[in-house]
Amino acid sequence: MTIEIIGAGFGRTGTMSTYLALKQLGFPCYHMFEVLENKANKRHLDFWRKVANTPAGTQHDWEQVFANYTACVDNPACCVWRELLTAYPDAKVLLTLHPKGPDAWYDSTIDTIYFTESMWQFRFLALVTPFGRKFGDMAHKLIWQRSHRGTMNDRSKAIARYKEHIEEVKAGVPADRLLIFSVDQGWEPLCKFLGVPVPKDAFPNVNDRAAIKTVIAGMTRGAYIIIGAAAVAAAAVVYAAVRLLN
Repeated sequence: MTIEIIGAGFGRTGTMSTYLALKQLGFPCYHMFEVLENKANKRHLDFWRKVANTPAGTQHDWEQVFANYTACVDNPACCVWRELLTAYPDAKVLLTLHPKGPDAWYDSTIDTIYFTESMWQFRFLALVTPFGRKFGDMAHKLIWQRSHRGTMNDRSKAIARYKEHIEEVKAGVPADRLLIFSVDQGWEPLCKFLGVPVPKDAFPNVNDRAAIKTVIAGMTRGAYIIIGAAAVAAAAVVYAAVRLLN
């Protein structure tokens, strides 16, 4: 297999629905959930952390993560769309946009995937767990700093960056190889762009916010459990020390 479709759209631009649509059209697709689901096999996260810690424009052995895929959307792949276009010169580029515009994109991002930067519980897990440390490092450097350029804490700057990114992709990809797409457009423009038949089924309409919230809730519980266990252990040490002194 080789990458035929490069998703250049930011996360929270309908990428989960697009991911499912591409799979239904016969294009095995890579998404951030592939990184999360492969956490037992550290290869994927380690690969993307290496990408995050090398300069933009660096080429890697992309087949280490894309060997079983013909498409990629969402973070972290969208952060390196330029590098992927060089590595896969025959690929088409799919620029997903939020159907309700930049403001809705910003609100959705802050409410969901920005938790790696905004939640003290995740930062705590990053201090005490290897997965949290690696994932936090990768997300901070590759997604929020390199791709979003450190703008997410300022609404106007983040939205300006969102719009700037669109223009960068339009300028960097030949028009005949680029589709600017939002999921509310349905199957027709996507299938025409890819040269495949339009399915009879409805286009996937997935709001994965609930799934992300479940992940966040799990991490929050994990942080509290670790803190609770540490408190119990500390109390036991203090109690033992007091008994010895007495």
